[in-house]
Amino acid sequence: MKERAPILEMKNISKSFPGVKALEDVNLKVYQGEVLALLGENGAGKSTLMKILSGVYTKDKGQIFIDGEEIEIKDIKHAESLGVCIIHQELSVLPNLTVAENLFLGNEKYSSASRRINKKLMKHRAVDFLEQIGSKVSPEMLVKDINVGEMQMLEIVKAIAKNSNIIVMDEPTTALTEVETQSLFNVIEKLKEKGIAVIYISHRMDEIFRICDRVTVLRDGKYIGEAETNEVTKDDLITMMVGRKLEDQFPYKEVKDKKVIMEVNNLSFEDKVKDVSFQIKSGEILGIAGLMGAGRTELAKTIFGEYKKASGQIFIEGREESISSPKDAIKLGISYLSEDRKKEGLILPLSVRENMSLSNLDKYENKMKKIDRKAEKNEVDKYIKTLSIKTPNQEQKIKNLSGGNQQKVIFAKWLMKSPRVLIVDEPTRGIDVGAKKEIYDVLNELKASGKAVVMISSDMPEIIGICDRVLVMHEGKLMGELSREDATQENIMKLAIGG
Repeated sequence: MKERAPILEMKNISKSFPGVKALEDVNLKVYQGEVLALLGENGAGKSTLMKILSGVYTKDKGQIFIDGEEIEIKDIKHAESLGVCIIHQELSVLPNLTVAENLFLGNEKYSSASRRINKKLMKHRAVDFLEQIGSKVSPEMLVKDINVGEMQMLEIVKAIAKNSNIIVMDEPTTALTEVETQSLFNVIEKLKEKGIAVIYISHRMDEIFRICDRVTVLRDGKYIGEAETNEVTKDDLITMMVGRKLEDQFPYKEVKDKKVIMEVNNLSFEDKVKDVSFQIKSGEILGIAGLMGAGRTELAKTIFGEYKKASGQIFIEGREESISSPKDAIKLGISYLSEDRKKEGLILPLSVRENMSLSNLDKYENKMKKIDRKAEKNEVDKYIKTLSIKTPNQEQKIKNLSGGNQQKVIFAKWLMKSPRVLIVDEPTRGIDVGAKKEIYDVLNELKASGKAVVMISSDMPEIIGICDRVLVMHEGKLMGELSREDATQENIMKLAIGG
């Protein structure tokens, strides 16, 4: 029986950057009409490999074959002409343009006579493409008026409109609800039926087994192996990814001595947070669960002073405090790690050192009111080691680090503050299993030192595995509190959909 030929094959791909060997002799094959999972920890080289495929980077060494023909991919446009399209984790849509205008951006349709953009033709073709994936979105809607799930689908439609036969999806479900995720999977099945190959990058193991046919694993820039999804277990893949077994994926440590550090009474913000009351104690991780739009992030930002409360009280160790800005919250020992690290957590052009120490420069002032650079660098080095941050040095630009290592830098920034209460909003979103375990260990150390952690997460196993108690929100209201013993997926979902 003749072996089927791959639609794409990448052989012995290598790529280096100053101080970093990003890829070394990496191999990848994907066949027509299949979904290939590309797995690896943050920094394993997945993004670099896909940027080479999509024409963003040029390989140093190796070969790329598309439909059996060796190709030198020159740039993004060249890759697209070869049928390769990448859908990035950060969606590339223009909110003030219509769905149709976004769909044909850079590929506009013109009237043959006047050479003006033919909006009617674009709208007509947009309807056809949207119908192919079962989307109900109108091509005349402004993109800012559609939800994140619909934006994700729009990116897929853009790929179809470019006649792509190899589509790369990088963490496509990060901001999607379960319903939207299932819609995405239905669309992927339709792509498979059309013979389109999908390379699927995700840290969500359950998704890999739901949607992917085969798996390729990278570690530290090297090819580790490939396997049929139905022939491996979750533990097998984790071992391939991290090079060791993760004995306890969700390490839980109980702390006995607890006292109330912060109390929130009847806190409200616009119609997003409605009369929410709870306590957080030293030595515990308090989980906040709920569906998208439940008001979890708004609650965190109201406590942190970013949003102005309409009513309610916040007590720190029994004393009522007025928090009208993040500066006030930080002074009181409250820190907030945002769900959007690139927009709200980092300054991308700056270095690892600058991002880590920027909020803590007052600690390094000497008597001359100048920054003691030696003290600053020593503390930055300490946290690079403590959190196992993978960076060539502390002067590396933060934008060149993987998502997991960027997240660790933000953790370090707030840990330098020695907060009494640390609020973490989706702390492991888009992070591999190894980095997740390291972050859980950090949170457990904070617990053990008598700090309090508020964890907002859409990852149900994470909430159940790490937290001491779980609060569940629905449409701005607190629907209930569950003990660790009662915090099952079923109980959480019952409250999350309105009780």
